[in-house]
Amino acid sequence: MSARSQDNPLGRLIAPLVKPSVFDFWAGHINSAWSWERPLARVVARRIEAQGTVTLDLKANRHCGAIQPGQHVNISAEVNGRRVTRSYSPTHVSRSGKRLSITVKQVEGGKLSNHLGHHARVGDALEIGPAFGEMGLKNGPAAQDGPLLFLAAGSGITPLICLTRALDQAGFPQSLTLVYWARTRAELCFMAELRALAARQPRFQVHFVLTQETQRLSGEHAERLNAELLTTLVPDLAQRRVHACGPAGFVDTARRLSLGQARAFLGEAFTPPPALATSDATGTVQIKLALSGRTLEVPAGEALLPALEAQGLRLPSGCRMGICNTCSCPKQSGTTQNLHTGDREDVPTSALRLCVSRACTDLTLDL
Repeated sequence: MSARSQDNPLGRLIAPLVKPSVFDFWAGHINSAWSWERPLARVVARRIEAQGTVTLDLKANRHCGAIQPGQHVNISAEVNGRRVTRSYSPTHVSRSGKRLSITVKQVEGGKLSNHLGHHARVGDALEIGPAFGEMGLKNGPAAQDGPLLFLAAGSGITPLICLTRALDQAGFPQSLTLVYWARTRAELCFMAELRALAARQPRFQVHFVLTQETQRLSGEHAERLNAELLTTLVPDLAQRRVHACGPAGFVDTARRLSLGQARAFLGEAFTPPPALATSDATGTVQIKLALSGRTLEVPAGEALLPALEAQGLRLPSGCRMGICNTCSCPKQSGTTQNLHTGDREDVPTSALRLCVSRACTDLTLDL
């Protein structure tokens, strides 16, 4: 039983009499978000946000923790009889923290994104993990030192629209320019809201950049991120703190153009950087699973998470990029390599991130 349940007088009274799973089963027939201790949120509204993208408005139960604008949460749902978890950045978080929205773009082959986009309905319950991520505004929207610049590409708009809305609620204590890239106008999310906000708020400017649109409207541009475009749209870059979110290549370009030019830079990519090429990543290695007693053979050059999943293991995971730590597990012995940094680790650890680690030697894991 969770600490929250123990702090609840009713929870202490009935805890010896009922299993949490049994309580959840019957309570879910009354309200899908009722649970003994699981953090759940019920879908209270859904709408098409853009081409191939849907927004789900959620009402969280009392077990859900605090979420700050700009952070991520792991969302879990049952898809074809299996629990699937992926990370999403809320696009709206209420002051109470009990109302939030996620905006989901359907990805080809994406199990959860397509389930949420096509099949999630009002009344459904989703499980919500603890918030994580460093994309927020330090000390809150009202405490920002100097003007801001947000650079968003594709789904990278999700944490940045949440931060924009938080700044709007705070009365825009500092000015903000948002530059938002998409392939076509039909794929832009929140376009009408952002244009309306720019029209009524003198401290907010928005520019849309459409890389595959044949005709452009007022306030729209066509170039990919480059120094000339940035100088044209943001002539006072030297005064601004930059937040960038999008694919890894986009964030790398934003970082290169900002460092030494802007006051500060914070970037977050929603796609992992390319895995490092490794000369010794050939053949197979043995993975001993200490808890189950199994021994598996996996490719030496493959990340451990997909390699173990291919062997039939159902492991918890979230971002699959080494950020959320959902897939972390203890390693008792063996040498692993981080596929992003190239760092090797040959000592036991309590939190080996399976999604970004490969086995260099035989391993023993607490699985």
